[in-house]
Amino acid sequence: MRVLVSGAAGSLGRVITVGLLENGHDVVGLDLVPAPEGTPFAWHEADCADPDAVAAVFAEERLDAVVHLAGAPEELSLPDELTSHVVTTAALLDAMVAHRVPRIVYASSNHAVGRTPRADGELTERALPRPDTYYGVAKVAAEALLRLFADRHGIDAVSCRIGSFLEEPTSVRGLSTWLSHGDGVRMVEAALTAPAPGFAVLYGISANTRGWWDLEPGRRLGYEPLDDAEDFADRVGAGPDDEAEAEHVGGPFALARFHRPALG
Repeated sequence: MRVLVSGAAGSLGRVITVGLLENGHDVVGLDLVPAPEGTPFAWHEADCADPDAVAAVFAEERLDAVVHLAGAPEELSLPDELTSHVVTTAALLDAMVAHRVPRIVYASSNHAVGRTPRADGELTERALPRPDTYYGVAKVAAEALLRLFADRHGIDAVSCRIGSFLEEPTSVRGLSTWLSHGDGVRMVEAALTAPAPGFAVLYGISANTRGWWDLEPGRRLGYEPLDDAEDFADRVGAGPDDEAEAEHVGGPFALARFHRPALG
């Protein structure tokens, strides 16, 4: 499978591109920055928010699927978040329709449901959108756009609500939300190869003993996580915000320090 990976130079992109190559896929990188030295696959330096630039990439490359990882990972103003996550997704989807690319795997976020109280119990795919930030709002909107294109154009779109993608968990909350590098690759591989998923949502975490989120939606698509944050529990010390971060799914993003004007 020839796969375009947007955000290929990011922390998630660097891991996923290597994993896809090891799994036998052809990879095409797309990012705002030049290819890192020694990159062994095709690379395009372009802005995913520029539909003409995205269209030019699709015109040059024969693609089978898109893995959309590009986007600002921090909280910005609402317009900036919408550009970073929704406009980029729209540009890719338009190009996919024009060039008949049938599948997209999207790096969504737990922050799309981040204001869901932990007291509500295990989070399932049926959880209503409940963003904790403008970042979360943009992820919700991007998921809605994917759903629209799945319904209108028959595109297979898998939205991966990723938890904490790190080499190892670094907080008590991370013992519940951690997604290992290996499981991140397994997650994307399953989302790329699952037969006819239509529009689907899965929770992107490892098989954590303390996990808050239902892994069954991912397992239905073939994602079987193998790692467990509990293996690192003895390295994780208590923090002053642990209790507050445990109140909502989004952890620190749901705290008052992220409150700001939408257009500020």
